[in-house]
Amino acid sequence: MLLRLILAVPIVLMPNLLYLPLDTGIPALNLANLLLIAMVIALVLSPRDQLTSHTTGVLTPPLVFLFLAVLIGYLIAVTTLPGDSQADITALKNFVFPPLFYFVYRRCKQDLRGTRQLIYLCLAVVVAAGADTLMQGLANNAFASYSETNRFAGPFGDYRSANRAGVFFAMFLPMFVAYALFLRGHKVWTAIAIGGCVIVTMAIMLTYSRQSYLIAILAVALLLVRRHLVLAVLLALATIPAISLLPEGVTERVAGTQQYTPSGRAQLDVSTASRFEIWGGAMKMWQDHPAGVGLNRFPRKIGEYSDYSDFDAHNMYVLMLTECGPLALIAMLWVLWRMLRLALALRRSDDGSDAEVNALGMGFTVAVIAMAMGNLYGSPFHEGLVMANFWIMCGLVERYTLLKRHAAIAAAKASDTPRLDLAQAIAGRYPLSERILPGRYRILSK
Repeated sequence: MLLRLILAVPIVLMPNLLYLPLDTGIPALNLANLLLIAMVIALVLSPRDQLTSHTTGVLTPPLVFLFLAVLIGYLIAVTTLPGDSQADITALKNFVFPPLFYFVYRRCKQDLRGTRQLIYLCLAVVVAAGADTLMQGLANNAFASYSETNRFAGPFGDYRSANRAGVFFAMFLPMFVAYALFLRGHKVWTAIAIGGCVIVTMAIMLTYSRQSYLIAILAVALLLVRRHLVLAVLLALATIPAISLLPEGVTERVAGTQQYTPSGRAQLDVSTASRFEIWGGAMKMWQDHPAGVGLNRFPRKIGEYSDYSDFDAHNMYVLMLTECGPLALIAMLWVLWRMLRLALALRRSDDGSDAEVNALGMGFTVAVIAMAMGNLYGSPFHEGLVMANFWIMCGLVERYTLLKRHAAIAAAKASDTPRLDLAQAIAGRYPLSERILPGRYRILSK
């Protein structure tokens, strides 16, 4: 029980670190790192975990490959274009640190009940963050009209962090939708999941993140099609007239993607257009530096290839390619593929009779897709505030899968036991039965 409480602390605190700043002055030793160290110590001191001690994690090989590729990018940076050493170490830490939670929670030594409770806690923290964002927005009448400074990010910071908050909510929304759609026979939990959908959806609206709007819509559509194709089509048809019912600020934000010049010619807004120019410059940068310009060097170099100096790539795949080279991009894509394999393994761990496994498996599958999409228009993959709880969820889902498989194997063995006991009972009660009916004991034992 004590270990479970220790494991619960990072789940609650990681998305809320900005509310609890603790800077020791050492780049590699802040509150998040201290939490990870405390958990590792607790796991080492607790009894050995037989479930995962002799198996390799689904995400272990690609993550090790990714760490090596990022380390090479770090070495390229410090040798070819030296800069702020503390900033470089922090950038390296930001890539390596959040995925470590996957390893910790995969080996968290919890049984099926404890693992399920930690998964629900992850989702509860998402709802709490969504409620925080919603209260901020309602207090400032944010739905009335849109402005760049009137965007809200809850525990993730001010309006400048709204995009990362939107991605966080959008990648967990599918799990609430999946529980609402597929958790049959659990009316209370279904109602709670619907409530979570409402809160998280409203939080996404208040971030005014257009990429998060798109991710949320596509994620819900995928789950609806999986659940009921006819219902999905009807809802899609009802969406067009329902747009007018959305808050005015949301419709303003979406409509602002396309703007018009004084002559009436349509054009993209500055934010969208700048990304295309940055990506074009990034491709030129990669052509000049096929092995990458080095970790944390993209902002310093992009000004040489575009009109946007000291800008982020706004695309994690572009950032990985240009900073750490093709190997890093391959490693990241391998990680995403293994996440989908992990989701598939969870769905295959049951014969379809367990509604909870089905709901969790479907929700996590679409959540992985949503997370991958969230890095197309931004680069939150290496940000602990956004990704830490997702890595934790990956570890918990893998453990949950292993526990379900173990339970299924134990149940299959138990189902054979009565037949063996019957054969032993007959042989024990009637010693001459084996002589009278040769092979009978062997048949009963099969």
